[in-house]
Amino acid sequence: MTAGYTYLWEFMVEPAQFEEFQRQYGPAGPWIALFRRAPGYLDTRLLRDRANPRRFITIDRWTSAEAHRSFRSAFARDTRSSTRAARA
Repeated sequence: MTAGYTYLWEFMVEPAQFEEFQRQYGPAGPWIALFRRAPGYLDTRLLRDRANPRRFITIDRWTSAEAHRSFRSAFARDTRSSTRAARA
């Protein structure tokens, strides 16, 4: 079994933004579409905290830390654009 690399993000989302947040970061959203363009991307899970429904966690899995670093470098402009779009 290969070790791989996992990157976690935590988000606190306002109730009025739940639907849009899940569209942006869910399995058919633009973030996942962007990740899929990168070599070494495996998958992403979007989880919601049962105790605090405003809290979401994304778990991004990569083949290696280097694959993740390469993605961040190669797609820096795209990630900035996607971040701005998600916050709009």
